[in-house]
Amino acid sequence: MTTLSRNIAWTLARFKLGCGKKSFLPSFFSRHCCSHRTKGLQQRAGAVQKGFVYPEAALSCFSSLGCVSAVQFDRRISMCSSSMSQRMVWVDLEMTGLDVEKDQIIEMACIITDSDLNIIAEGPSMIINQPDELLDGMSDWCKEHHGKSGLTQAVQNSKMTLEQAEYEFLSFVRQHTPPGQCPLAGNSVHADKRFLDKYMPQFMYHLHYRIIDVSTIKELCRRWFPEEFKMAPHKSATHRALDDIKESIKELQYYRACIFKAPSEEKKHKIVENGGNTKS
Repeated sequence: MTTLSRNIAWTLARFKLGCGKKSFLPSFFSRHCCSHRTKGLQQRAGAVQKGFVYPEAALSCFSSLGCVSAVQFDRRISMCSSSMSQRMVWVDLEMTGLDVEKDQIIEMACIITDSDLNIIAEGPSMIINQPDELLDGMSDWCKEHHGKSGLTQAVQNSKMTLEQAEYEFLSFVRQHTPPGQCPLAGNSVHADKRFLDKYMPQFMYHLHYRIIDVSTIKELCRRWFPEEFKMAPHKSATHRALDDIKESIKELQYYRACIFKAPSEEKKHKIVENGGNTKS
């Protein structure tokens, strides 16, 4: 399916789920779908809502049956999509090591926030089963920390496969984000991205190619705002995926409040002197 088709399908599905009028589709079809032809369109549009297929058929169904005007429909969809496209997909992985060629994902968690870092939805936190020989071959650091946190034992007890985990996480992000628009976010998330690209390509295909790495902001803050950096929240170092995500969000909230502030008049003058523009 092309990117355009994916976007059309997603916006049609979200029109019911996220833009108000929860009973819009059922009530609309119960009133208008009488003929054999419109029943066929109903089935195809229903497939769009559930599985993101037949987007062109759904569009023709809405336009031919005249449920809302094109302008009203487009406006509702645009408002919903523009807001949701600004969301961030926070992910943290725990792995058996950092070598993407031989190590594997053993835990994954995901949280969706809006652009102001408010949590929209907390996704699944899943522990993925891996063979004992892989766990036995972990580095001393991984053995110590994953053993202390209880993760190693949890991996051995888990029945979850990598494929099942990818399906669950992909289903989750599809509910809350449009395809190809929301970036991956986290701390040192470039390392997580390498594993996700290799082991969960369909999940990554849904996201934007850019990332929001809190560790980059941390290092810039350390150099440019050392006093503020000293007051940044410290991590508890539990080395569990969901805890790490929540701490990363909290850390970025701090940087946003204390570093990304409107410049003072003195700073504005310096910006202008350096050839910048203070106009929003």
